[in-house]
Amino acid sequence: MKRKYLLSLTLIVLIFLVACTSGTEQPNQLEKHSEQNKQGIELPATDRAGNEISIPEEINRIISMSPGNTELLIELGFKDKIIATDTYSAHLVPEGTPLFDMMTPDAEQMVALEPDIIFATGMSMAGGTDPYKPIKDMGICVAYIPASDSIESIYEDIMFFANSLKVPEKGREIVDNMKSKIKEFQKIGETIKDKKTVYFEISAAPYIYSFGNGVFLNEMIEIIGAENILADHSMWISVSEETVISADPDVIITNVDYLDDPVAEIKSRPGWQNIKALKNNNVYRVENDVTSHSNHKIIEGLKQMAEAVYPDIYQYEN
Repeated sequence: MKRKYLLSLTLIVLIFLVACTSGTEQPNQLEKHSEQNKQGIELPATDRAGNEISIPEEINRIISMSPGNTELLIELGFKDKIIATDTYSAHLVPEGTPLFDMMTPDAEQMVALEPDIIFATGMSMAGGTDPYKPIKDMGICVAYIPASDSIESIYEDIMFFANSLKVPEKGREIVDNMKSKIKEFQKIGETIKDKKTVYFEISAAPYIYSFGNGVFLNEMIEIIGAENILADHSMWISVSEETVISADPDVIITNVDYLDDPVAEIKSRPGWQNIKALKNNNVYRVENDVTSHSNHKIIEGLKQMAEAVYPDIYQYEN
């Protein structure tokens, strides 16, 4: 339990640091930075961090270094091409698949696996150094995908993967399906006049973290027709208990996954008992993966959030 808590907290802090240092702008891979290959399919010439890359014409051996990347590769139909992953992706791949530390990957062991491409996370650069430089110096393609801050950027991430793997049609299918479902949520959300206020917690006490505007989760709250109590703040933020108590949210959502019962932990906090969300028993837990990984799974995250905030309006069969 303690180890899982520390690992999860480390990831939260890293997300915060990367968001503050790397900015929110990413190259638009849907429109530019591409080169034409022999089959007439455009291959991106830069990764999602803006680095120039040379993607191999044929990709059969992939190393994926974040669970969000791994989930998307599987959705695109490339599970059988994944030869190694980060430790957080272990549950997504067959037992015995080589695993690497997300922050300090073993370059020598990676090279020995002879990957065609490595899809890395922007969090690996949080320390200011590039742990993949020795690998890139050996001619292996390393594509960085920083965590996206907006839903539009998530679409672009998906198309970057799809174009890199020469399956643009599958990428467009995923994106179009996401857009269609989001429109359904928006259509309902726009009819809600008495909007509930929401506090969404991504890290529990004593290191409480949440987010303001400029984060895709804030967009998701607005899409379902609610209001984030921290919308006047920007990006990922450390939150004081006094701020939440003063805001008196109608609903509290948590996606904390390193506690057995994060809802009970919130309800047990001194001074929180008079918050409307607690008095009305409107404190809910949603799955972490579908509300923290910036990929196609946010649609399931929207569903869970909508049902938590407006159970009488959004009703779906499980």
